[in-house]
Amino acid sequence: MPRPRSLDKDRIATAALAVIDAHGPAGLSMRAVANQLAMSPMALYRYVEDRDELETLVVEKVLAEADSEPPSRGSWQERVAYLMEQVRAAVSAHPAVVPLTLSRRHSSPSLRRWSETVLGVLTEAGLEGPRKAVALRCLLGYLVGAIQLDHLGPLAGHGTSALADLPSAEFPYLSATAREARHLGAEEEFAGGLAMVLRGITDDS
Repeated sequence: MPRPRSLDKDRIATAALAVIDAHGPAGLSMRAVANQLAMSPMALYRYVEDRDELETLVVEKVLAEADSEPPSRGSWQERVAYLMEQVRAAVSAHPAVVPLTLSRRHSSPSLRRWSETVLGVLTEAGLEGPRKAVALRCLLGYLVGAIQLDHLGPLAGHGTSALADLPSAEFPYLSATAREARHLGAEEEFAGGLAMVLRGITDDS
């Protein structure tokens, strides 16, 4: 196959993302991306080293869609919530990429810029030293976990229904909570949990 003109890393990332969207992470390979670009696999190796680099390019492609600049007005909680939702929306647009974001997020320039912005907002909120480090880690943990749960185990899924059907005599709290959870939407779940996390960050008790 002829080599396409003006091939750059962004075009390769776009092609790799198209492969993952269609076939999942397991379908990603140098050959599959080369086919998407109408070129030979050997020609693709002139631009990227291996599948690992393809995964890194894809994760950056997705995370680059997240706005790393918060609104100029609003409380620090509102500004952080905006930044959190930006990453969630970017990753949620490509659910098949979720597993890759966990292992490749540290190599993403966009996520580094996002983290720098979040730390700036936390600094303005009065957090310093270890508390600020723990706060960022807590926010990232919640974000990653929420995205995973949203796509791998949503409240509207069969798992919640199975828990709701447990015998109430044996599992009174779990079954009752699951019955309530079935009516929660993904947006309400994410926003509600994030509000709890943000309140806890500045709770000095």
